[in-house]
Amino acid sequence: MDIKKRSFYEHLVTFLLSACFSLCIICNIPTETSAKEATISQESIDSLTKIGQATAEIIEAVKPSVVNISSTRTVKERGGINPFFDDPFFRRFFGDQFKAPRERKTSSLGSGVIIDPNGYILTANHVIQGAEEIKVTLYDKREFKGKIIGTDAMTDIGVIKIEATNLPTIKIGDSDKLRVGETVIAIGSPYGLTQTVTMGIVSATGRANVGIADYEDFIQTDAAINPGNSGGALVNVRGELIGINTAIFSTSGGYQGIGFAVPSNMAKAVMENLIKNGKVIRGWLGVSIQALTPELAKNLNIKSDKGVLIGDIIENSPAEKAGLQRGDVIIEYDGKAIEEPRQLRNLVAITKPDQEVKIKIIRENEEKTIKVIITEMPSQMQRPS
Repeated sequence: MDIKKRSFYEHLVTFLLSACFSLCIICNIPTETSAKEATISQESIDSLTKIGQATAEIIEAVKPSVVNISSTRTVKERGGINPFFDDPFFRRFFGDQFKAPRERKTSSLGSGVIIDPNGYILTANHVIQGAEEIKVTLYDKREFKGKIIGTDAMTDIGVIKIEATNLPTIKIGDSDKLRVGETVIAIGSPYGLTQTVTMGIVSATGRANVGIADYEDFIQTDAAINPGNSGGALVNVRGELIGINTAIFSTSGGYQGIGFAVPSNMAKAVMENLIKNGKVIRGWLGVSIQALTPELAKNLNIKSDKGVLIGDIIENSPAEKAGLQRGDVIIEYDGKAIEEPRQLRNLVAITKPDQEVKIKIIRENEEKTIKVIITEMPSQMQRPS
C-alpha cells in the first residue's frame, strides 16, 4: 500500500513539473498580439503643433476683449401675512388682497464683448434686462460699474458702457459669409468661470422657430455653451466676432451639444441703433405672411414653389398703400430672393423708414414688381425690453 502511494505521488510530482515547464516555454514564446510602441510621424506632430499654436494665438488675441458681467435686480414676490388675515373666515370675504409683496435681490452672471475702446460692450439682453446694478470685470481683473445704453428683447441683444478708455476690442466679422462646418471658438464665463474657452463647428445657420426671440436667424454650434456664457463671443478662425452666444437647447439645463448665437450682422445693426437712438428703429411693411409649401401652392393653384404667401394686410399699412393684396406671393425683396418668412421679416426690419424698396411678387401666376415705401414699425408692435 505504501509503495502504491509513493508511486502515485511520484507520478503527480512529475506531471506538475512537466506542466510548469511547458507553461514557462509558452510564456516565453513571442506573440503577434504583444503591445507595440506607438509611432507618430514627425510630419504629423509638426502639423498638429502648428494647428495648436495657431489656435492658441487666436484665443490669446481675443480673450482680453471678453468680459464678465454680474447684474443685480429686485424681484417682488408674495410675502407672509398677519395670522389674523390668514384666518379662513377672513379670507372667505377678503381673499388674499392683504398679502404684502416681499422684495428680494437676485444676481445673475453673464458675459460681454468690448466693441469700442471707450467702453461700449455688446451682450445679451437677458443678461442685463431689468438690472439695477451691473458690475463688469475685465480680463485684467479690473472692475467697473456698467450703465445700460439700450436693450432689445426682440433679438436678445443689449449694450452697456463702462467709464474706461484704451480698452482691447474685437473686430466684428461678416456672419453672412459663415459656412456650415467652419471651426468656431466660444469664450465666456460659464457658471462664473471667467475666460473659459471651448471649440466646435458651425452646425447650422439661419435657425428660426427656436422660441428664443422674435427675430431669429441663429447660428447653431456644438461649441460648449453653458449658463454664464450668454453675451459672450463666438469667434471664427480669423479672430473675428461672428456671433453673440445667447442660449442652448437642453433637457437637463446643461450643455447637450446644441448652442445658439445671434449672428454678428444682426447684433451689429441692433447695437448701432441702441447706441445712436437708445432703441431699435425697425422697418414695417404691414403684412401677415406664411410659408408657401408645395401642398399650399397646389391647393391655391400657384405654380411657384418658392416665396412667402401674404395672408392678410393691415389697413393703412405701407403694403396696402403700395397695392399688395392677399394671396400675393413675395419672391424677392429689394433684390434678395425670399424663400421663407424669416428672411422677409428680418430684411424688412433692417430697412430704414421712408426707404423705397422693390418687391417682386407672383399674382395669378404672373410676376409683378411693386414699389413700397417702408415706414417705422409702430411702438405697440414691438415687445418692450
